[in-house]
Amino acid sequence: MKFTSLSKKLTNNLSYAELSLLEKAYKFADKAHEGQLRASGEPFIEHSIAVADILVDLGLPSVVLVSALLHDVVEDSTVSLKLVERTFGDEVALMVDGVTKLTGQVQRQHSGDKSQSLGSEYRHTKYISDNQAETIRKTFLAMSDDVRIVIIKLADRLHNMRTLSSLSRNRRQRIAQETLDIFAPLANRLGMWQIKWELEDLGFRYVNPKKYKEIASAINRQRIEREKRITATVARLQKELEQHGISAEVTGRPKHIYSIWNKMQRNNIPFDQIHDVRAVRVLVKDRSESVVDNMLSTEKQEQQAVADCYQVLGIVHHLWNPIPGEFDDYVATPKDNFYQSLHTTVVNDEGNPLEVQIRTEIMHEGAEYGIASHWRYKEDGKKKQDKSFDKRINWLRSMMDWRQDLTDGHEFVDALKSDLFPDRVLAFTPRGDIVDLPNGATPIDFAYHIHTSVGERCRGAKVNGVLVPLNHLLESGDQVEVLTSKAGGPNRDWLNTDLGYVKSARAREKIRSWFRRRARKENIAMGRSIVDRELKRLNIKGYSIEKTTEIFGYKIPEDFFAAVGYGDIHGQTVINHIVEWLRGKSEQEAESLPPPQEVRNELQIETPEISVSGTRGLVTLLARCCHPVPGDEIVGYTTRVRGVTIHRKDCPNILRVRERDRLISVEWRTKPDKVYPVTVRIEAFDREGLMRDISTIVADEHVNMGDVSTLSKGHEVHVNVTLEVSDLSQLSRVLSKIEELTNVTMVQRYRLG
Repeated sequence: MKFTSLSKKLTNNLSYAELSLLEKAYKFADKAHEGQLRASGEPFIEHSIAVADILVDLGLPSVVLVSALLHDVVEDSTVSLKLVERTFGDEVALMVDGVTKLTGQVQRQHSGDKSQSLGSEYRHTKYISDNQAETIRKTFLAMSDDVRIVIIKLADRLHNMRTLSSLSRNRRQRIAQETLDIFAPLANRLGMWQIKWELEDLGFRYVNPKKYKEIASAINRQRIEREKRITATVARLQKELEQHGISAEVTGRPKHIYSIWNKMQRNNIPFDQIHDVRAVRVLVKDRSESVVDNMLSTEKQEQQAVADCYQVLGIVHHLWNPIPGEFDDYVATPKDNFYQSLHTTVVNDEGNPLEVQIRTEIMHEGAEYGIASHWRYKEDGKKKQDKSFDKRINWLRSMMDWRQDLTDGHEFVDALKSDLFPDRVLAFTPRGDIVDLPNGATPIDFAYHIHTSVGERCRGAKVNGVLVPLNHLLESGDQVEVLTSKAGGPNRDWLNTDLGYVKSARAREKIRSWFRRRARKENIAMGRSIVDRELKRLNIKGYSIEKTTEIFGYKIPEDFFAAVGYGDIHGQTVINHIVEWLRGKSEQEAESLPPPQEVRNELQIETPEISVSGTRGLVTLLARCCHPVPGDEIVGYTTRVRGVTIHRKDCPNILRVRERDRLISVEWRTKPDKVYPVTVRIEAFDREGLMRDISTIVADEHVNMGDVSTLSKGHEVHVNVTLEVSDLSQLSRVLSKIEELTNVTMVQRYRLG
């Protein structure tokens, strides 16, 4: 796109001074990017113009358009931010700085020079790198200072997605996945439907090109017939509305490919069973044409238009039978992104489902442009939308404010995804106030949303008048009453993800903050106790605390234990890292075992999930004496007739063997459907229902329970039970939940000898 085309679009909307400033910005950016080419081969400046053009269509003011033209000059040229500030002022400089990656020159994550870059893009993998996560964290924190920065970034991402085909396949998929994970949900939360749906379709196109093409082809094959049917439907409804004196515009609306794919996945059905590929939209106009209605205020006119929306709903249900349970009133109860519309699904004349959306023109502007509609309304002299704008601004700031405390990039990205993800739970306080929470939220999440002090003092909860556990999953429509104590603080177990007490990243960070404020000595002692307990419970031996400290990036063990103590590092995370380290060093330490003796145990469990160094085709069997599980440090013992038997390296039988040359290096090569027997000892004060509660936990974790033996000692009972688990992580999760049961005093993996 050329700058002349952009300026022509703006001739009637901007003053001479604004147009002159825009041209100055274009020439400045053109010079800065001189000689730079994008991967497609087009001049780099074309990207800047295209981003500005997207913002023109959204109705953004001239200062934002100037910033859009300049948004890459600091990052992708030798131009300094100070020069931008001197030339175009503080406001423009702040927006340019906000869109620029703020890492102090974080190393570019993609290869190639700047002339071949996409601009401000981050590479994305299934597990994002530290640099990537940190880049996203700092960029989004900068965006919270000015919502216009968010909008420029979304436009930047949209144009990059439109031109993604020029990149390599791997880079296309990484950027597309990040778009689906972060930027499309962000556009949705800001109510910018136009941006959201295009980002989703483009992201889906590159993440799953095969399915995208299949759905697109299927839609195209039936396009002519569908258009005929939808045209007839539109004409019939339009005529009916005119007969009732309602001024409205009725149009057909195709559903975008990504939403169709989601519906196919959600309902587990093929495309052929998706009948509502197109929908009908009714835009109800205000009645300002009449003399009487023209005397009404803008607010009164809008109220009348809303009343007309409900009348249209009645007409639609008179024409076609509504499908029960398929009606949503987002007018009376807007979505959490402030979207307003009436949605109903009816059975059309052909017997297929037909979705009908009904909204006023002002609602439509808000739905299409979201937070950007603020500036469109301002130009039209209408102020009503400013309330929605303020709410969106407050949401963005509240979402980012508490994240200032999140110094870990990965945690920030996870938290961002949690808050942006479209599946939300809308619960109610006893007074009827709506509390917007992520899907899977609990009463503790609810309490922290109300106020930090309420969360800290939370000791119980009632949902719909009934007492529930604190890890109870809330559903939309639930009324929640938080029960608090006068003093006290959160429980450390709330941070245990396996126990499911907290879903929202906001609540989790508030809990961590509380523990950080406690004395360092207390946190160190608590952290040491947590690590020791986890290691003892799983019977992991021979670990190096110094090495563990190094793994987590701390210089001294005390700093590491303090981090565990105040909740920055969870005990299960420690165990997982230790297991990985032990697995990595197993080969190096295989020769350090004591001199051997014959292993006498029978080995009965055959396993192809073991990799034996330097050999092929040998039968491997798991030892019954120590029951090794993936994650355990293991060693192989070459028998004379049974192949290789696999033991834990701390197995007493292995420690007593004499023939050293029969010990060989082995490692796990675990298959997800394989399970391993592990004996667990549980000590508890006996009570009614204890075994039932243990069995319930085991069943909920999809773990099979084998042999069970009990020994009563007065009021105490010792239970030995064999569990079939997939790995140490699953075992740790089960043990944590059993340990939470009333009267249970100890849960530990049972070790022979």
